[in-house]
Amino acid sequence: MLGDFLKAVLQLGDRRFRRVMGLGVLLTLALLIAVYAGFLALIQSVTPETIDIPFVGPVTGLETLLSWGSAVLMIGLSVFLMMPVASAFTGLFLEDVAQAVEDRHYPSLPSVPRMAWGDALVDAANFFALLIAVNALALILYAFAGPFVPVVFWAVNGFLLGREYFTLVAMRRLGRQGAKALRGRHGGKIWLAGILMAAPLSLPLVNLLIPVLGAATFTHLFHRLNRDA
Repeated sequence: MLGDFLKAVLQLGDRRFRRVMGLGVLLTLALLIAVYAGFLALIQSVTPETIDIPFVGPVTGLETLLSWGSAVLMIGLSVFLMMPVASAFTGLFLEDVAQAVEDRHYPSLPSVPRMAWGDALVDAANFFALLIAVNALALILYAFAGPFVPVVFWAVNGFLLGREYFTLVAMRRLGRQGAKALRGRHGGKIWLAGILMAAPLSLPLVNLLIPVLGAATFTHLFHRLNRDA
């Protein structure tokens, strides 16, 4: 498993890897900026220019205060949202990463047709929704986990990353049902590989590399498990 990860790291200089990383980061930033712009417009539309406070009188500038407060809030939320959003967008281009890995390490494999764009978009949207929902629920667990919060974070996101990325990679060769069957036989190994991906997620900037590294790592893992099967 570490060997799969190291092979992925050594291929980071690949042009297709860099392209997917760049697209993932740009699309993530564009979405976060769009969400913030919409939130800011909503604040400006519902906040009065002046409010009267008893014993104080009219107070202005509330809109500006809320705007600055929302900027601070968005910066904090972006740390939480960056990974799931980047992971979802990377899922749209996962085939490019998997193909780059196969071209370099498994050149004798026959070519496979690309997934339809609509199917890739649906899968990416479902994965994003699942990541957000499960991590939101995990916030409750964090309150009781104490010093084990990192362990809970790694376990939860490791399971999600492993499940999704392995399935998407395996579907290219085995189809959806075949991918699920292979994942079911090797769930523990896939979860462990996902934890390896999830461990660096709390490191700024490094976490932006994880979606591409994850796609490449699970491509190697799939071929190893499928060969053994």
